Amino acid sequence: MSAKEENTLPMGMFMDLERSGPIPLYFQVSQRIEKAILSGELPAGSRLENEVALGQRLGLSRPTVRRAIQEIVDKGLLVRRRGIGTQVVHGQVTRKVELTSLYDDLTNTHKVPSTHLLALETRVADAKMAERLSVAEGSPTLYIRRVRLADDVPVAVMENWLPEEFIGIEPNDLVAHGLYQVLRSRGVTMRVARQHIGARKSTNEESVLLEIEKNAALLTMDRTAFDNSGRAVEFGQHCYRPDLYSFEVTLVEK
Repeated sequence: MSAKEENTLPMGMFMDLERSGPIPLYFQVSQRIEKAILSGELPAGSRLENEVALGQRLGLSRPTVRRAIQEIVDKGLLVRRRGIGTQVVHGQVTRKVELTSLYDDLTNTHKVPSTHLLALETRVADAKMAERLSVAEGSPTLYIRRVRLADDVPVAVMENWLPEEFIGIEPNDLVAHGLYQVLRSRGVTMRVARQHIGARKSTNEESVLLEIEKNAALLTMDRTAFDNSGRAVEFGQHCYRPDLYSFEVTLVEK
């Protein structure tokens, strides 16, 4: 089934709803849809019919159907995409705070990563970027801006700055591979990174790129990565949809 086609859920899935029992109807509906997603009956990319149509078919109110759908959205199995509707995804990606790329994280969780390249250009290093990359202020740097998707669903907007020696990176390399893959192919060995994780509201442009509501909450990550000689090889500023992405940290008592 094409990701652009709506999936009419089979009535047989809901034949045994207990309309007068103690279990709320929204919960019964959400459990059946969730089971269909986890079993593969509703594959990633499937679009559900709208809430009004589903409610009419099942003889349920729109608020009941809306709450059932929201239960599954909150679990990261469905996403509401502006202009597209409600779509099945393969759950939330959880990144351990390690020196890996988003491309690697998606591949390791059996998702299909893809990239929309928004910018690839030479920019002069301002004072902030010169400090981040340990280069002279005014020196050329490579600026990259991308949208990363998982199973065709946008997950993150990523901005990266690299020292002058990487200005020759080709657009096709960044579309077909992750940035760290590209750097490794050029002989770079990432060894350590300084990273800050935070949160903020989305800009209007980010809301459009990530297909989310205006002023929606975003996770943010700023990172400077260093190679095995201690040289800064990239600085990144990324923002992520929190319904599709999270960070995981292991804490050890000392």
